[in-house]
Amino acid sequence: MATFRERTLKSGKTSVTAQIVRRNPPYQEARTFDKRKTAEAWAKKREKEIDDDIAAGRKVQRRGAKKVTLGDAIDRYIAESMSEIGKTKAQVLRTIRTEYDIADMPCDKIESPDIVTFVRELHKRPDLSSPATALNYLSHLSAVFADARPLWGYPLDEQAMKDAQRVCTRHGLTSKSNKRTRRPTLDEMNRLMEHFYAASAADPRVTPMHVLCAFAIFSARRQAEICRITWEDYEPEHQRVLVRDMKNPGQKKGNDIWCELPDPCCAIIDAMPRVEERIFPFHSDSVSTRFTRACQFLGIEDLHFHDLRHEGTSRLFELGYTVPLAASVTGHKSWTSMKRYTQIKKRGDKYENWRWIKEVT
Repeated sequence: MATFRERTLKSGKTSVTAQIVRRNPPYQEARTFDKRKTAEAWAKKREKEIDDDIAAGRKVQRRGAKKVTLGDAIDRYIAESMSEIGKTKAQVLRTIRTEYDIADMPCDKIESPDIVTFVRELHKRPDLSSPATALNYLSHLSAVFADARPLWGYPLDEQAMKDAQRVCTRHGLTSKSNKRTRRPTLDEMNRLMEHFYAASAADPRVTPMHVLCAFAIFSARRQAEICRITWEDYEPEHQRVLVRDMKNPGQKKGNDIWCELPDPCCAIIDAMPRVEERIFPFHSDSVSTRFTRACQFLGIEDLHFHDLRHEGTSRLFELGYTVPLAASVTGHKSWTSMKRYTQIKKRGDKYENWRWIKEVT
């Protein structure tokens, strides 16, 4: 008899995996469905086929495996991954699953030209602005190709994916993104601080963006990290903070790093009221949105909140920090990811005696 295992997905929906096991000769097969009734119907039919093959002395044919589609593999990859899949990766895979013909192809029929055709179709998306974005889509899909055969026996050809990736790079369909080097000028920061300070003065309930901007520069922290920091993870006596789940390509959760807090970061934190467990109890997305809208209002072009981390990291080197000392603040683990910040042309602190430090501490 087949066994059935139900699993509740993050979306709230339920998936049902039917598994068929035979001892003599050894054979097992499994398939996942949205509904138990469908799983039971498949298992009943498939068990009869398997038992007929065994009774006739034939090698059991994996009919189900040949019919499984890339879309099925994507669904199972998302549903069964034990490590957390990032929000962007999950969204990209769901987009491929629902919007592209390649998702309906049987796994054993997908070859390199099919993958290249898919990438060409990506470039027709209204919101796909560059080969770098196409590379992200292809990279996320390649993870499914790498895992499908060893995990579930789905016949996706990993070599076909690797061949397609090389071709797409050579023909300019995919490419790595250019490293941003945008830093705000002191005048731009003064205008932004004036704008945000006035908004907070007019309505104390408004997110104090002038405080967050200053902390982002002096701490070199990402906006999501700033909005996650708790009072419990703050050690003023050691001038450091525990940054939980720091962004890392190979580790989405549990990458907790102690980071030093240069002046005046502790003073900024100490000036914040304790209203909940987080020091900066604001939503990361709304911080980014408000910053972007302020730049548009003030006519400041091509400046993102994340550029303040670049500004803060570059400032450390301008102050004479060595790579290890700067990394103790930023949390970077490799020289490769930090070397772009060291191309500085002047020394010193452009924020020395900055009038806004008094307003945020």
